[in-house]
Amino acid sequence: MKSIKAIFLTSVMVVVIGLLLYGLPVGAATPAQSESPARPAAESTGSNPANKTGQLPLNASHAAREEKALQDARRQQLTEKEAVLAAKEQELKKLSAKLEAQLKGLEESRKRLDASLKAQSDAQKKKLDDNTVKIIKLVKAMKSQQAGSIIDALQEDLALSLLGRLDTKAIAKLAPFINQPRLVKWVAANLRGAQ
Repeated sequence: MKSIKAIFLTSVMVVVIGLLLYGLPVGAATPAQSESPARPAAESTGSNPANKTGQLPLNASHAAREEKALQDARRQQLTEKEAVLAAKEQELKKLSAKLEAQLKGLEESRKRLDASLKAQSDAQKKKLDDNTVKIIKLVKAMKSQQAGSIIDALQEDLALSLLGRLDTKAIAKLAPFINQPRLVKWVAANLRGAQ
């Protein structure tokens, strides 16, 4: 019996809350009123002046509708902002992937360029070494006086480099025919390097 009363009271409260939410005027609801809905609302309100005019329930339901409309508008704005953010996030992901691909391509290009430059440098070194070996052989094959004249005619750094690559026996033969200050610089440089 108690559970039937609880169910009845709960259903009456649900009906009243539903009427308030949908803006229908509700007075002091009694079972007699719910059985005779044809009565005007003014008769069923009793002596409460606020209920006679219907202002309080209408204002409350109006405020509830406005609050619901505001919440719906806020939800709509949030949904729109989330959609915009999601679109921007997708765009950023695409740009990030594009930049990663470009960066990877640039890295591969840099590696190819480094390899190419190294190959060129190695080829130039080999060619320079080959040329230097040829010049050293040529200087050794020449007469000492001719070789000394050629070494004197070279720029100082090249002459010192050439003297550095010659063996001691060849330098001993060339020493009388080389410019003495140049020979002294070469000896000083070798002595400093030996320390």
